[in-house]
Amino acid sequence: MQSLWQQVLRTDAAGMPLEWISYQDAARLYHAQQVAYTCGELLYVVHGGINTLSGQQSMIEVNSIIATYGSNHSLHERYIPPLNNKTLFKRDGHVCLYCGGDFQGRDLSRDHVTPISLGGADTWNNVVTACKRCNNRKANNQPEQVGMQLLAVPFTPTHAEYIYLQGRRVLADQMRFLLAHFPRTSPLHKRLSKLS
Repeated sequence: MQSLWQQVLRTDAAGMPLEWISYQDAARLYHAQQVAYTCGELLYVVHGGINTLSGQQSMIEVNSIIATYGSNHSLHERYIPPLNNKTLFKRDGHVCLYCGGDFQGRDLSRDHVTPISLGGADTWNNVVTACKRCNNRKANNQPEQVGMQLLAVPFTPTHAEYIYLQGRRVLADQMRFLLAHFPRTSPLHKRLSKLS
């Protein structure tokens, strides 16, 4: 069994990843009979009360991936996830996209490739992870103006990629499931294959 902090991946009935939920929320979905099917490994066995008539204790087995009834077709196309530093840094592998160094989150910053003062937007396609030193060096310039070069092209994650980026500790079966929903051209495929 996993620690109580292990997240459960919730999908819709069509298998589209929706969100990470706690084992308590998963147990509520099981109890409300909202679970269409399960995948992945058994994570938790939640014990409930004892039935006075039968003397049996209720029990819910929670798997690492649960599909719930219904679907959310709005997530399939034109989805733009909210931009925040935690998922941005994970998208870029905690690597400064100017110097290539690996850093802890506290040593990173969000850099606007085209600065906002020069008409750039605070969007996924215009932001990259930068160490504070490189961000200060670039300042309010385009990278080429100060002799800096991007090591990767920024991109907007799909919904499935964003779900991965939000995960704290993604299990192998959850990762395989999510990877199947990434676009074939996703830059995350190459980076994640290096980790396995």
